[in-house]
Amino acid sequence: MKMVPKNTICLWYEGAALDAARFYAETFPDSAVGKVLHAPGDYPAGKQGDVLTVEFTVIGIPCLGLNGGPAFKHNESFSFQVATDDQAETDRLWNAIVGNGGQESACGWCKDKWGLSWQITPRALTDAIADPDRAAAKRAFEAMMQMRKIDIAAIEAARRG
Repeated sequence: MKMVPKNTICLWYEGAALDAARFYAETFPDSAVGKVLHAPGDYPAGKQGDVLTVEFTVIGIPCLGLNGGPAFKHNESFSFQVATDDQAETDRLWNAIVGNGGQESACGWCKDKWGLSWQITPRALTDAIADPDRAAAKRAFEAMMQMRKIDIAAIEAARRG
């Protein structure tokens, strides 16, 4: 029997935890769907036999999807921040999330169709805004503030001045 991790992020869904877990497993590296627990009895958000919880990992992070019903919604106070290595990876992940019923936001943020927030953050952006040359960092930061999906070439051009 596989032991439950000591610390697991529990994410609340309105009946779509398994769909979400499958999407994450198909989209992100080092991600998988684990054990699915069906409700042993009726509960406020469902009936006996419905999917109650889904164990899954997202880029190595253990998660539990709970089909808790409509009482609580995801918001930007929690997000997954995914460091990308190049524009191709940035585009692939961004487009997968937004193109699957999600929505764009600002500065590399987007939401999946279940309302969970993601920061698709190129390492080049993180490096640029941490540049010891504070003027270069400011230029890169100001460029980022105008973007939705991060454009690495534009960030690097702004950094160079």
